[in-house]
Amino acid sequence: MPNKVLMTGAAGYIASQMLPTFREQYETVLLDVKDTNRRGERIEGVQVADLIDPDRTKYAHHFEGVDAVVHLGHRGRAGDPLDHFFTEKNNVEMVYNILRTAYDAGVPRVAIASSNHAADWYEHTLIHERKMEMLEPSRLPLSDNFYGWAKASYEHLGFLFACGAMGFRDDSGREQHTGAMANTTRKMGVVYVRIGAPREIEVDNYDNDASWYKRDLGAYISPRDITQLFTRAIEAPNIENEHGVPWQVVYGISNNTRAFWSLSNAREVLGYEPQDDSEVKYAEDIRRFLMGDGTT
Repeated sequence: MPNKVLMTGAAGYIASQMLPTFREQYETVLLDVKDTNRRGERIEGVQVADLIDPDRTKYAHHFEGVDAVVHLGHRGRAGDPLDHFFTEKNNVEMVYNILRTAYDAGVPRVAIASSNHAADWYEHTLIHERKMEMLEPSRLPLSDNFYGWAKASYEHLGFLFACGAMGFRDDSGREQHTGAMANTTRKMGVVYVRIGAPREIEVDNYDNDASWYKRDLGAYISPRDITQLFTRAIEAPNIENEHGVPWQVVYGISNNTRAFWSLSNAREVLGYEPQDDSEVKYAEDIRRFLMGDGTT
């Protein structure tokens, strides 16, 4: 059970859903690039830090004595989608800085916000065409946009720090059993949560697009479920995969009737027990929008 938890992106939208519980359960270290939320309200306890800065000595002290890191920070993108690479490259570098700083500080567990977009090629090309019914998180992540590419890169970066090989292989991949690096090898536990749709589903926003509405019903995750999932991600005693590597990629959705992403390892490895189902929560909207008069 962690006592002290560092959270990045602590002034952001996802953090706002989790912070009340995290403040009650843990001693928190809260970091963001600003200490106000999107409404300009100051978030108590947030310290300003630029985690994209390659000089990790500027923020390494925040990681000292920390039992777990929850990384929610992300730099937004704009402009031509073909140019999103440059912003997302910064986000990948930020994840490296966090993993490396946590690794150097001896932090045992890191949970990182990935996204369903890490593998959204399957959704766009196969699932909605009924060529695939359920996507397992173990499938090779394939995205069709730079945002998803970055999230998939996050996931592989974490594997490097979890597999235990970082301290004893040279640039050619050969094992090194002597020297300073050979004495620093350890496996740091890393969990990635491919968050689905972490927002309320307002039926009036779908402009009679039933297919997109059904999609979001399957992708929905409630505030209490996303809080539980990240809590399980940092508290589960053993997150080793079948190869003994403490590294997991799980989908972040509620217990949705229309789910098309699998929660198998979230349930089995982390002990995740989602409490909500969009089909129940939005039953009246579903009846009116999908089954009402004039519906085709």
